[in-house]
Amino acid sequence: MPASSPPIRVAVIGAGGIAKACHLPALAAAGDEVEIVALCDVDPARTREAADAFGVPARHTDPGEMLAAHHPDLVVVATPPVAHRAAVTASLDAGAWVWCEKPPTLSLAEYDEIAAHERDGGPYASYVFQHRFGSAARRLRRHIGDGELGAPLVAVCNTLWYRGHDYFEVPWRGKWETEGGGPTMGHGIHQMDLMLSLLGDWSEVTAVAATLGRRVETEDVSFAIVRFASGAVSSVVNSVLSPRETSYLRFDFADATVEVEHLYGYDNADWRWTPAPHVTDQDRIAGWAPQENTPSSHRAQLAALLAAMRAGERPQAGGADGRRVMELITGMYQSALTGRPVSRAELVPANPFYHALNGGDPRAAAARLRPSEESTHA
Repeated sequence: MPASSPPIRVAVIGAGGIAKACHLPALAAAGDEVEIVALCDVDPARTREAADAFGVPARHTDPGEMLAAHHPDLVVVATPPVAHRAAVTASLDAGAWVWCEKPPTLSLAEYDEIAAHERDGGPYASYVFQHRFGSAARRLRRHIGDGELGAPLVAVCNTLWYRGHDYFEVPWRGKWETEGGGPTMGHGIHQMDLMLSLLGDWSEVTAVAATLGRRVETEDVSFAIVRFASGAVSSVVNSVLSPRETSYLRFDFADATVEVEHLYGYDNADWRWTPAPHVTDQDRIAGWAPQENTPSSHRAQLAALLAAMRAGERPQAGGADGRRVMELITGMYQSALTGRPVSRAELVPANPFYHALNGGDPRAAAARLRPSEESTHA
């Protein structure tokens, strides 16, 4: 950052676990680039605890009051999903750029409503998809762009996590109205966004989903087959029922297989680059993996966001770029709940799934997701 550049003034809405574990440490690690001016949460005790821990001077319980008092340059939204739309739109209207936790919104309709509050040159909203920003993912994206690995052909995208019944005792979790969906929405979104950022636009999805083991309104597992505009195909699995947890992505190109296996974040050591049998040039193979080792993290994405703000450019993981994964998730739910393939072109305002991931009929969705008594006792 040039010496003459003043720090970017940041306010944080939401002082819960994700803010304390990820956002506030990332902002603190940014050093003189940022100044955290205010923290807001509906729970005064939670606000005070987090503000004291990170040295934030101003504490608020009302976002509108905070925005009016401090006029921040950037607002970090770390609330439950149901509160994202109101917090993001209010911040944009106050002239602040926004970095919002995943999932961006509860629906495509909400996503597009937020976009209407952006202005050319900023402020813009972007969303937390930190797995795009590790050095290995950036290098792979470059290789795909220049054709170094050959055409993309086959992919695997697995988010196999475990969340017990106690996890869903938090009132907003596992409910259509407050979380938007289950692991397809709230957990696998990170790996799916990374896949899409590498393979590009998708064209059709066929999916199934079920509620098998958790006391939730939504699904707790989903499977999908995704066709990409490039012709590549991918399988996608999202689960919160898997005791041996893993996040695994595999990309098979004409000249190589590239894999990453981690849980909640990776560095270069978690990636494997395997040449096809016909690729024997060792110098070429040695150049595939990056030399620098930047882990995927909120800090890595924040650095890219701050640079975009300085340049007055739309940051990655916002606009149409951030919408792509919301489109895929919407298509997955529509396919799973209607029993047919769904094309990306269908996801328009006339489609009920554009407005709600359960198609606007939670009772029908529950009947579709839960196994029948006959199948349960077969």
